Amino acid sequence: MSPLPSESTHRVLADGFVHTRAQEGALVLGAALCTALLAQVAIPVPGSPVPITGQTLAVVLTAAALGPGRGLAAQVAYLLLGGMGLPFFAKGASGWGALAGPTGGFLVAFLPAALLVGLAARHGYDRRWWTAGPLFLAGQLLILAIGVSWLRVKAGLDFATALQKGFVPFIPGGLIKAAIAGMVMPLAWRFVLKRRD
Repeated sequence: MSPLPSESTHRVLADGFVHTRAQEGALVLGAALCTALLAQVAIPVPGSPVPITGQTLAVVLTAAALGPGRGLAAQVAYLLLGGMGLPFFAKGASGWGALAGPTGGFLVAFLPAALLVGLAARHGYDRRWWTAGPLFLAGQLLILAIGVSWLRVKAGLDFATALQKGFVPFIPGGLIKAAIAGMVMPLAWRFVLKRRD
């Protein structure tokens, strides 16, 4: 049985619990399903085609817990399963059209965000709230930046309108989700390290 993560090993939470490929696959699939579940927590934004959802919270939390490789794989699985017709996207949407449409950039952005957060978690940035909060906020902002750029091109919007529809309304939610994730991960680390000791 491998040791649980310590402060010095630059490991992520999942490293202490994964011993087989089957367990690794189960964690990746579980993270994809977690993203799909939180996608159904959707609040419509007046005047915007993009709802506020719990997806991005799932993206940053699972990426930090799983690390860059598994975190990225989880979001690839999420997008593939949703693209193939499972009702995994916000409000039960699915299909390749959802990925190619005006709001698809927010979904595609889960991939670089998972990679960024997972890499930072590998270097211990998810272990303390004062580094975890900014890390998770950076992940949220990356998703918004890519998503609003995609929205601007696909919907033929000028930059100011795209910002107003795809960025500004989501800043409060992004801050809240970053704060939640910034509290959850250090607590999870404290619990794991306490159990190991």
